[in-house]
Amino acid sequence: MKYLWKRYLQASLILRVTIALVLGVLVGLVGGEWVATWLGPVGDLLLRLLTFLIVPIVLFTLMVGVNQSREGSAGRVGGKVFFYYLGSSALAIMVGLSVATLFSPGRGMTLNDSASFSVPESPGVVDALLNIVPRNIVTAFAELNMLGIIFTALVFGIALLKLRQSEQQHALGEQLYQVIEGLNEVTLKVMAGVLHFVPIGVFAIVAKTVSQQGMATLVSLGDMVMVLYIALGVQLLIYCLIMMLFGVKLRTFFREARTPMATAFATQSSAGTLPLTINAAQRMGIPKSIYGFSLPLGATLNMDGAAIRIAISAVFAANVIGAPLDFMSMAQIVLIGTLVTVGTAGVPGAGIIMIATVFAQVGLPIETVALLTAIDALVGMGATALNVTGDLVGSSVINRSEGNDLSEAPPETDSPAVNKQA
Repeated sequence: MKYLWKRYLQASLILRVTIALVLGVLVGLVGGEWVATWLGPVGDLLLRLLTFLIVPIVLFTLMVGVNQSREGSAGRVGGKVFFYYLGSSALAIMVGLSVATLFSPGRGMTLNDSASFSVPESPGVVDALLNIVPRNIVTAFAELNMLGIIFTALVFGIALLKLRQSEQQHALGEQLYQVIEGLNEVTLKVMAGVLHFVPIGVFAIVAKTVSQQGMATLVSLGDMVMVLYIALGVQLLIYCLIMMLFGVKLRTFFREARTPMATAFATQSSAGTLPLTINAAQRMGIPKSIYGFSLPLGATLNMDGAAIRIAISAVFAANVIGAPLDFMSMAQIVLIGTLVTVGTAGVPGAGIIMIATVFAQVGLPIETVALLTAIDALVGMGATALNVTGDLVGSSVINRSEGNDLSEAPPETDSPAVNKQA
């Protein structure tokens, strides 16, 4: 047993996760309901461990990143991140509409009169913007209000930077910075330990998901699932073109990004995958001053996979009721969908809220959302994997736009658990 455990630790993380994905599918297909009962808690444990790391990783990484920024660069990088994410989401919706219009998912289907769906209340863009400033720090941390945590880290990080730059309190600022940097390193050590459990948790989550969904669900709405994954593939190709344009080496990028991509696929959680996404950015050599801001914000706001899901769901719903979308309706979906992907960030059930909000704005039947919930897990896996990929693409591109070369910057951690992922 000791020998097997040693070999397990020596294997690369992506190999372990890939084997876990394959075994999870096989066990889920043949295991039946007992799989969900017995393996469910193991998957829940992984999600808890990853969620457990979110607050310290976002808080300390962002504070250290702000303090490593060059004078005047923080605002410039922040502007690039925001406009990149906004443009990326709009592009993803256009890709989804184009692919869905070509393949026409839902054509020939009819609504089930018994189908019903209760639309969650959307907080709206204004409320989402107000939620950036938490009522108190404890509440923001307890409720995992990502925007509130990012705001807190930015405010205190900038204040610490000003303290270090002042003549009177420079020594105190340096002492505080050393403490924050030490806490950040401790968090990375904890993360390195959690990474060993990731393949086991991924196996349990995939097995549970497959056992509950089964092949029947995939076949019944197979055209919708197929079109969505085609659109995700098109968006991935566009990412590759963008990275090539900015000189990002694709082989290096995907070598490091594949582990968070696979984990996001299994867990369906962009925020939960954040520790692994940050780990991948470190290994790519992206500075903390960039990924410390872009990745936590991207896990909250940048949802290219969800944007594609909105677009394809809209075309699907229009085809089900026999009223294909015209150009103006598509333009509305691009505009509203882009805003909604930002406005509903951090809200439980955000994907369903996004779809329902767009449907209400363009006059599509909310009842069709009930059909889409049947394949929620299947489409959510691919959409979340693309969300995480988009965050890393944005960070890599912005890093190159700042004149940094990913191939020359060494990883920022020497943890054995981290280095074995290559």
